[in-house]
Amino acid sequence: MRYDRCKKLFGKFEHLQKLNVLICGVGGVGGYALDCLYRSGVKNITIVDFDTFDITNQNRQIGSEFLGEKKVEVLARLYPGVTPIDMKLTPQNIENLNLEKYDIVIDAIDDLNAKIALILKAYPKIVSSMGAAKRIDPTKIRIDSIWKTQNDPFAKKIRDRLKKENFKGDFKAVFSLEKPIPCDMGSFVGVTGAFGFALCSEVLKDFV
Repeated sequence: MRYDRCKKLFGKFEHLQKLNVLICGVGGVGGYALDCLYRSGVKNITIVDFDTFDITNQNRQIGSEFLGEKKVEVLARLYPGVTPIDMKLTPQNIENLNLEKYDIVIDAIDDLNAKIALILKAYPKIVSSMGAAKRIDPTKIRIDSIWKTQNDPFAKKIRDRLKKENFKGDFKAVFSLEKPIPCDMGSFVGVTGAFGFALCSEVLKDFV
């Protein structure tokens, strides 16, 4: 009953339920990717984050009413069965992650060095979020090759770093064609949440 409407969409629903997904970063983007995957029937989800919720998260993050609590612990309560890993996502810690057991890795990290480390280690089974902040138009969101991202200064930094690392691969990235609005630390759940849903969609569409 719970997943009847999902079963009508996804042709290999049993395979979808067995999918093993790792979400790195469960803030304004990763939290919505988690919600989407969980409601769509994915049973094996691991989440990694180190932060605690504070009041500035409450405009866009699931679980942020639990001020001062660890994000992964709160989300593991809200989404029973999810495996939480309370760990700071640094290049060194990412290098020590065992990624072999995961079918797909969702990158929702906003730290450049950690993001590069995760991409290099998790490739080719990675889908990555680019910059979601300072934007207000979810209709400008796209999913495309990392090398085709546009109007995103953060994505450009990632492309430049990957070139310096002699990275020759390709992977899907979620980004926005909307130019960032000049402001300090601006964010809107209509865009950050939509980024998370787009990441989820990219993971699930192979089952349609």
